[in-house]
Amino acid sequence: MSPEAAATLVIVGPVLLACVLLGVGRVVPRPVVDAAAVLAALAVAAAGGLLLVATREHPVVVALGGWSPSSGGIPLVVDGLAAALVVLVGLLGTAALVSSWRYFVTVEARFHVLVLFFLAGMSGFVLSGDLFDMLVFFELMGAVAYALAAYKTEEARSLQGGLTFGVTNSLGAYLSLCGIALLYARGGALGLAPLGVALPRPEGPDALVVFAFALLLTGWLVKAAVVPFHFWLADAHAVAPTPVCTLFSGIMAPLGVYAVLRVYPVVFGDVLPADGVGRALIVLAVVTALTGTLMCALQRHLKRLLAYSTIAHIGLFLLGVALWTSEGATSSLIYLVGHSAVKAALFLLVGVLLARTGSVDELDLHGKGDRFTGVLFVVGGLALAGLPPFGTGLGKGLLEHAVAGGPVGTLLVGLILVTSVGTGAAVLRAGLRVHFGVGPEPPDRSHPEQTGGEGEEQETTPGREQARPMIGAAVALLLGGLAVGAVPAVGHRLAVAAAEALDGTRYRAAVLGEPIGPVPTATGAEWQLLEVGVGLGTAAAALALAVLAARRTTSARERWPGRARRRAEHALEHLHSGHIGDYVTWLLVGTVVLTGLVALP
Repeated sequence: MSPEAAATLVIVGPVLLACVLLGVGRVVPRPVVDAAAVLAALAVAAAGGLLLVATREHPVVVALGGWSPSSGGIPLVVDGLAAALVVLVGLLGTAALVSSWRYFVTVEARFHVLVLFFLAGMSGFVLSGDLFDMLVFFELMGAVAYALAAYKTEEARSLQGGLTFGVTNSLGAYLSLCGIALLYARGGALGLAPLGVALPRPEGPDALVVFAFALLLTGWLVKAAVVPFHFWLADAHAVAPTPVCTLFSGIMAPLGVYAVLRVYPVVFGDVLPADGVGRALIVLAVVTALTGTLMCALQRHLKRLLAYSTIAHIGLFLLGVALWTSEGATSSLIYLVGHSAVKAALFLLVGVLLARTGSVDELDLHGKGDRFTGVLFVVGGLALAGLPPFGTGLGKGLLEHAVAGGPVGTLLVGLILVTSVGTGAAVLRAGLRVHFGVGPEPPDRSHPEQTGGEGEEQETTPGREQARPMIGAAVALLLGGLAVGAVPAVGHRLAVAAAEALDGTRYRAAVLGEPIGPVPTATGAEWQLLEVGVGLGTAAAALALAVLAARRTTSARERWPGRARRRAEHALEHLHSGHIGDYVTWLLVGTVVLTGLVALP
């Protein structure tokens, strides 16, 4: 298969199969539907692998309809970064579909249809070389994600979570559309490469371009759940079917960070100063990492706990991108891929608990989990904390090294350590309590403003057999997260892909048919002795903190000093109120703040 055909297949293939399954799903046996959908997801991953090999020397450009990008055509552009993410989309889609075998009490082919459309939307978003078509795929991805989040239509909470997701993400998309319109008015092009050439380069910043960039960035950061655009994510994860959460946290939210890394170097790299944009992103990254870590530590609802952990790590991914260096981008990409595999595995293990007990409440499940699943859960928690040789540990170590030399390097390294230890400890605390019965059984399980996870609607009939595909998929994902850090060839290829992504000139030349420069030199992605030592230290610290937290008879909320605890708890709970109006207000406030940060000289 040619690379051009493979690039088209990852979008068209899932859509065509989804249409077929939509027509025959009611009459075809369920195993046939399962097998067809899984094979389609595997085909996406395989095509991504072929593209990863084909793009070693130069990007692959597909001119849709035969219209060249220089004459206004819409291209698909595949470089190492895009190909790697297509592989990730296919593998996580496979895991989600495999884990749904025998899982839902009642499920028809429409679930598989939605997942296939979701995969097509994410693949198209990654490969599109045109701003407007990125938005089209963004909306396709979003519309399907709304339906998947609210898949359990018989539950009011599911509809509420889906509605919150839909409204906030749609508003983000509308703001991005406004930014795209302004850029088209200024540059007369929509393609990333033509627009990067057409935008004027005045001596000082162009106010219209700055505003357009901020609007465009807002849509991507809403999808990435960057604070203060993050409120929808935990609500959606809490109500979405567990296999869907693997896609939400594993790849959909990180695609917002991908969009920042893709669009800025190509379109704005020669127009807006990297220092100003980087400063704005670093501020958002720090606030996101701290907020996510704190909220993660306060959760008892296991899906919400993992969702806030994702928010915290999104902050770290964004931090690496904001440096606009090869080492920073490499650390973010490796960290992102390793985290995606580990976090998806943890969500599936929570799905096993829900399948067997009908609860995802840490306190309600005290001592009710089994040991084998518990071992996997603990391994996942240690990986989040940076345990070598997982990809999360390698990405964390590279990120620490990348930020260490800056003016606030010590503070940023401390932020990375706090985020890794804090989120890892929260996951380990839950795993030790639920699966190993560590600590006394909590005497008081009620809290007036705390979201519990007991009495959840079971997504499958109780039993061990229904959970076996989920356990198998979780094991495979953990092994994948291990391979990202343990196999040098994987880290090297991701490092090259990250270096290419920062070279906007090379991307534009490939799309416009101009001579392409050599492959950029990649920053090393190998383990260093210091990184191994720090990774072991953060994993040990997270485990020790988790044991201490699990052995206490009171939760983290009750351990805070009285007045400070009450004020902080009240503020955090009311910020995350679940009211769409509040979330929309914060979205608009965030847009204003982001615009101001980008515009600062």
